[in-house]
Amino acid sequence: MKLQQLRYALEVYRHNLNVSEAAEALYTSQPGISKQIRLLEEELGVQIFIRSGKRVVSVSQPGKAVLEISERILRDVQNIKNIGSEFTEFDCGSLTIATTHTQARYALPNIVAEFVKRYPKVHLTIKQGSPAAIAQMVSNGEADIAIITEKLDDHPELRRLHCTEWTHAVVVPHNHPLLECRNPLSIEDLASFPLITYEFAFTSGSSIARAFNKAKLEQPEIVLSAADTDVLKTYVKLGLGVGLMAKMAYHAQNDQDLQLVDAAHLFEPSPIWIAVRSDTYLRGYTYDFIEMFAPKLNREAVDRILYAPIVEDFSI
Repeated sequence: MKLQQLRYALEVYRHNLNVSEAAEALYTSQPGISKQIRLLEEELGVQIFIRSGKRVVSVSQPGKAVLEISERILRDVQNIKNIGSEFTEFDCGSLTIATTHTQARYALPNIVAEFVKRYPKVHLTIKQGSPAAIAQMVSNGEADIAIITEKLDDHPELRRLHCTEWTHAVVVPHNHPLLECRNPLSIEDLASFPLITYEFAFTSGSSIARAFNKAKLEQPEIVLSAADTDVLKTYVKLGLGVGLMAKMAYHAQNDQDLQLVDAAHLFEPSPIWIAVRSDTYLRGYTYDFIEMFAPKLNREAVDRILYAPIVEDFSI
């Protein structure tokens, strides 16, 4: 049994059983991957994948157990490498951060600039996606940490480090009818206009969905959902609807043709978390990045949360 075989099997699984995409991601050939997985299955005496002709169509029951253990083995191998690198090349390596567009565009630039200045030999990668997608990236090892803007309960393997909160705002073009509404803005007034907001705004558990439910209002008309705040603002400027977004994403100079209306009183603040697998060995520069993003999360605080015996959400 070889680590390469375990890695190939996991990559096929992560690419929705598409061997061709897995081969491309691993910079190898499709026949090579198929051969190594077959050899692994022969050695184990069980099928990991169920096939129809040459196509992989599902994962067998024993295959699920093999993949779960394989993922743990490969993660531990990486942890061992990280330990070695920490003491031989403490300022070299890589750090992959998964986060939303809003955080990447508006919260991280100054922190990233300072981090790169401090650790010029560390290769930094930022991956963007929805809160659910970025949590999955950390869960399956595609990213080291995630900066998440919604609380997710379906990843018990992740520890969540509470950083801060963000509040909501409404943006509209100048002279928009919404500006004639009462001050402060009511949720009923907001619901009377078509909205442009985030893709996850009305998912179960979001602060926006809870506010409309609490007011016993039906979901308003959503003319456009976007993951990208800049896209959201672009269509607000075109007059397609009222923008509901993170207040941090409004820039007075760059958004001169939009007017900001504070909506913090309408919606509960949304938490910002850093999510990390509890079985991951963090490099020293990763601790530094976390503390740069959330100064209260020094190494001692992170370790206290990361290695606590009970899996739950923590705030410090």
